[in-house]
Amino acid sequence: MGFTLCSSSELSYPSLEGLRNGKANPVASKSFTRAGGYIKKHYFLSSYSDARKLVISSHLVPGHLEGSFMGKKRQVESRKKLEFMRTLLIDNYDSYTYNIYQELSVINGVPPVVVRNDELTWKDICCLLYEDGAFDNIVISPGPGSPTCPADIGVCRQLLLECWDIPILGVCLGHQALGYAHGAQIIHASEPIHGRLSEIEHNGCNLFANIPSGRNSLFKVVRYHSLVIDAESLPKELIPIAWTASDDTLSFLETQKFDAIPDAYESERQKANFDSFSAKNGSYWGHVNGTKSRKVVMGIRHATCPHYGVQGDAYASLSSKLVLASMQVPHATGLFGAVHTGRQSVKKADFRVNGEACSSGQFMRGANQRNLGFLDMVNILPPSLGAKFLRLKWRKFGHLASEVGGARNIFTELFGKNKAENTFWLDSSSTEKGRARFSFMGGKGGDLWKQLTFRLSEESDTAGERGGHLLIEDTKGFTCSKILEEGFFEYLNKELLSLCHEEKDYEGLPFDFYGGFIGYIGYNLKVECGAASNAHKSTTPDACFFFADNLVVIDHHTNDVYVLSLQEGNTTKTQWLDDTEKKLFSLKGSATRQLHERISKPVANTPHEAGFLSEKSQKQYVSDIEKCLEYIKDGESYELCLTTQFRKFVGEVDPLRLYLHLREKNPAPYASWLNFSKENLCICSSSPERFLRLDRNGILEAKPIKGTIARGTTLEEDERLKLQLQYSEKDQAENLMIVDLLRNDLGRVSEPGTVHVPHLMEVESYATVHTMVSTIRGKKQSNVSAVDCVKAAFPGGSMTGAPKLRSMELLDSIESCSRGIYSGSIGFFSYNQTFDLNIVIRTVVIHENEATIGAGGAIVALSDPEKEYEEMVLKTRAPANAVMEF
Repeated sequence: MGFTLCSSSELSYPSLEGLRNGKANPVASKSFTRAGGYIKKHYFLSSYSDARKLVISSHLVPGHLEGSFMGKKRQVESRKKLEFMRTLLIDNYDSYTYNIYQELSVINGVPPVVVRNDELTWKDICCLLYEDGAFDNIVISPGPGSPTCPADIGVCRQLLLECWDIPILGVCLGHQALGYAHGAQIIHASEPIHGRLSEIEHNGCNLFANIPSGRNSLFKVVRYHSLVIDAESLPKELIPIAWTASDDTLSFLETQKFDAIPDAYESERQKANFDSFSAKNGSYWGHVNGTKSRKVVMGIRHATCPHYGVQGDAYASLSSKLVLASMQVPHATGLFGAVHTGRQSVKKADFRVNGEACSSGQFMRGANQRNLGFLDMVNILPPSLGAKFLRLKWRKFGHLASEVGGARNIFTELFGKNKAENTFWLDSSSTEKGRARFSFMGGKGGDLWKQLTFRLSEESDTAGERGGHLLIEDTKGFTCSKILEEGFFEYLNKELLSLCHEEKDYEGLPFDFYGGFIGYIGYNLKVECGAASNAHKSTTPDACFFFADNLVVIDHHTNDVYVLSLQEGNTTKTQWLDDTEKKLFSLKGSATRQLHERISKPVANTPHEAGFLSEKSQKQYVSDIEKCLEYIKDGESYELCLTTQFRKFVGEVDPLRLYLHLREKNPAPYASWLNFSKENLCICSSSPERFLRLDRNGILEAKPIKGTIARGTTLEEDERLKLQLQYSEKDQAENLMIVDLLRNDLGRVSEPGTVHVPHLMEVESYATVHTMVSTIRGKKQSNVSAVDCVKAAFPGGSMTGAPKLRSMELLDSIESCSRGIYSGSIGFFSYNQTFDLNIVIRTVVIHENEATIGAGGAIVALSDPEKEYEEMVLKTRAPANAVMEF
């Protein structure tokens, strides 16, 4: 049975108005109604209207609701220590949940079961917890919004009120939900804190055993919140256990100056007089070492129940302490099957997941599938889909590239004729410092060649719908069309799974693309990856790919050239290899000739000076930034990547010459050229950013960019600007939040304990800008495919913000047009299940005689609207100038 964790209708804002209603209590984030009369799919409770009729005072003992399972303590026949523990992880539609998932997988010995907060009915959860004893404890994830909004926390409030005998840890939103469930007020923090660090003091309770406390203690947490629990409103049953140590926040690099834990941290902790604090404006005020400071409540616990809340996401590792200290339940020993306890069970046929009946045993056995967060993750080739057996032939020509004029000359001579129609070039035009090594190029030719052109259906613009129309053209020009009800990714997945091969065919090749699909994925395919809907329809196809069976590969490190030909079945045909070899060696004599005219024109500082018209004026864009800041203030997002578009009519331009000019002026490691001539569509990209790669060893790698500044005009100014970016608290916060998002996305498809960050916030320099880049890696799980990995992370988090789903929804409501190809990805899916995809930025899209450039930037709590506008314009400079000069 296939499961999905994501209802496609849960988060939809059709317009800027009415996202929140005007009836506000003291809470910053007000209850609101989703568009179209729905909030979330209400198959999970009879209705929230029934739940809202219950007025529960903070002094009531949990478990007193009539008819509840929760008043009955779980029967525990022995306390035998288990080899592993089962955690139920409630996901509040956040982009940090799978970081907690990874941590718990390692600590518990088995992965937790992830359930979205509206996925199960309350009756079903009772069955799992109390009838089947399937879980030892519960962790409630962070999430957007406020605990005062029922749609934001789903079943979490009921869990906190009724599961008084089950250990629960709430993180961020879960922490706030614990406070709100027992009567505390949720209010705005004095300032939103996202992606920034604070030092923490605590009272030394069991949750913080052996954890340092206080200033200079080396214990710092990353904070993601704009709302806080009002300390004045804490009821007597909730006990504060942790506070911020001071008003100050730290950037990541500032924390690196502490390289040892002070021996006397315990005595320093005791110097802080926790009993002397008084509550004021949601904070505790007190005197530490003679200095008055404001202390935000960062941790609470219930006086009589094993329930804890922590505000910082870095506290997620503390969840392991709760897990290990939790109740040992002997009947929870089944890894994927719950053992009946002997008590009368609810009728198993009544158990429903996303509206489908199943038993609790089925639910547990399907846990790993559902943890990946989308439908049908176990990929078994349908019997009806015919498999193809592919064989690869290849040749290597050592040190040939430089002898024949390099990549540019090879491409223009081999594939540049006839306006370079139906050609591709994944162009590592910037290879310094090991950023990239290989370039792949080719065109229409072999028997297996075909073009896929996919457009989402009109219904995909509405919540809960996906699918679209696929046009397939083969090498002879014949076309056929298909309706893809399950969407493009599912089709691509089945196509790749139908390709059989022998590994020995590519032994000795130093790269990971040996033939397969090469093209782009448009931003609107987010609806196939969990997004609720698309507010704007793209004028370009939503995905376009060639199946490349013949290609040339250049190794820029060694100057070697490879030619590859992919064919079905055993064959002795080598004509394309022979012909291409002859052409390559014929280039030796022409390698030194002048390839193009030098162009020198005045440089434009803005796209407007280059003749582009903007989708929004500066005033409108700044106003949109201010809207983003309001959403961030209200806890709806931590970071929003706001974008816009610039357009210019270019007429019958030669797009290949334009691209050759762009790659010379702004070389980039993930640059690319794509020409889909039947669509009158050319893509000229100088992208410096990798979205995601999967190599032949099963290693996933993402390299998000967050943080950009212009290059200086002198060496001294250039170095000063580089350091300014490196030590910018705002840019570090931007980058760190997207690193956490990518860790989460990779965590959905990676083996537990393998997601790591080998490079954090490194500055890379390009022709016009310095950028801050991080690298995240993980080991792919064996039961997921290449396409599954892309679906888990698309669109790239650096182009959405975090939490991803809510942020994409908000951006759809703010932006006035489709992003189209911009913000999507260009790259390859090899027939052997490897892939490498970029992020489509610094790119000129030429479609039907119009050039389009997209640009944007991450809006965070520290953003200055005018400076954000200037940064957005800066990012257009290289592609806009290329168009103007050309």
